[in-house]
Amino acid sequence: MALRGRCPVPPVTPIPFKIGQPKKQIVPKTVERDFEREHAKLQQLEEQTKKLLKDLKKSTDADLAVSRSALQMSLSLSLLSAALCECDSATQRQLRAVQCAVRRMDSFNQEKVNQIQKTVIEPLKRFSSAFPGLSAALKRREQTLQECARLQCRVEKYEEKERSGPVLAKLHQAREDLRPVKEDFEAKTQRLMEEMPKFYNSRIQYFTPSFEALLHTQVWYYAEAQRIFSELRAHFGAAERSDSERERQNQSAVSGMRALSIVGGD
Repeated sequence: MALRGRCPVPPVTPIPFKIGQPKKQIVPKTVERDFEREHAKLQQLEEQTKKLLKDLKKSTDADLAVSRSALQMSLSLSLLSAALCECDSATQRQLRAVQCAVRRMDSFNQEKVNQIQKTVIEPLKRFSSAFPGLSAALKRREQTLQECARLQCRVEKYEEKERSGPVLAKLHQAREDLRPVKEDFEAKTQRLMEEMPKFYNSRIQYFTPSFEALLHTQVWYYAEAQRIFSELRAHFGAAERSDSERERQNQSAVSGMRALSIVGGD
């Protein structure tokens, strides 16, 4: 069974087993139960794969948006730095260091997103491309099942009639028409019962390299971020202040500005 395709991933539609028309059950209950179990596992796998792809896309889009915002902030600081710090060379150096760090982080972020796209998102897309082929195989089986049900009803109709020469001839022909269709249905069922578990079990071997690549990419990115900000920290001197100390300093500056007549109340 060819499971690969190139079209977008459609949902694998449920396949009915009981047509409800023939008196004789076409699909044995044990086969029906096993088939439904394997089919349900693949439905869940398809849904989870699509959700993972969607979440990864959201994550990489968010990463790029944060990087763009940081670059915009850096540009704004660059435009304002001359006026804000024209007499403070130390602060100017600090702002230039921040701008350099932001640009370096953007470069690493772009590389991280590109690696995730290449090693995780694209492989998941290729894996998802198998589901349309699976859906088509299930649909073909369903159509054969419906044809079996129609021919089985025809056989049963003649079996219930009085056994005359013409009826027996028609019964024989009806059975002959049913036989190849039923064999085809059983062959399709057998093939799917063999290949659906194999496809489902292949997910572990297929996904593991991508998940390892995702982990290594994240570790690499945050290690670079830690190195960049450690270097940036050196530009701000060794003296450390607590958050409460910074808050008191900011509050003192705000109080000084509010005391000016140009911002004071009438």
